[in-house]
Amino acid sequence: MSIPYILCHMLTSLDGKVTGNFLSRLECEAATEIYYELNREYKAKGSGGFICGRVTMEESFTEGAYPDLSQYEPAPKICGQFSNFWPDQAINATYFAIAFDPKGKLGWKSNVICDSDPGYDGATIVEVLTEQVDPRYLSYLEEKEIAYFFAGKTEINVPFALSVLYTHLSPEFYILEGGSIINGSFLRADCIDEISLVTVPTTADKDSKSIFTDGEILDFKLNKAEQRNGVLVTRYIRIQEE
Repeated sequence: MSIPYILCHMLTSLDGKVTGNFLSRLECEAATEIYYELNREYKAKGSGGFICGRVTMEESFTEGAYPDLSQYEPAPKICGQFSNFWPDQAINATYFAIAFDPKGKLGWKSNVICDSDPGYDGATIVEVLTEQVDPRYLSYLEEKEIAYFFAGKTEINVPFALSVLYTHLSPEFYILEGGSIINGSFLRADCIDEISLVTVPTTADKDSKSIFTDGEILDFKLNKAEQRNGVLVTRYIRIQEE
């Protein structure tokens, strides 16, 4: 099964946390800008887009919006199953925002990301769903011309989802920029080929979350380490078992 190359790109505290109050401190501004600079660099070097979970997409792009589904009819099933939806815009696009949204909760204003940062702006949205989704949400996505496909009953099967992306879309390389939960699911599925870390020179509080929830022991080797404006930037490549 062919799947795209996945680079997990994260901004972390010294103690390996990726969410928390530490990110809003002035001391983190330089590291945050470096993180976004690297995202733009990865795009210029061939990244086909970014993958995030529902929570990250809400915080970064939809501002917690949820569509009013009362005006939509449920999408029909064909032979007892919902069909995947691939509009021409998605098929012809080259840069994507892949939303792992198991229950279909994200409220999009458009079928592309509108953002001031060129590393994200213009990315064509693709929803990865499970069979828990409200059938009316599918009709909503179709009205918005947002591509979607199913990758599990109650949980997203990460390797299967990536194989669908590889088969239907052009990119062979994506950036994973999720939170702890989606990052952990990719790690457990052994679907992270490389890790890119921008380390903020501060520690986090007890409520902050680590890079991977329910992780797995996997080996990586240091590929690159550099200092940018007093911030440590490192990259690690997965060591494949023989």
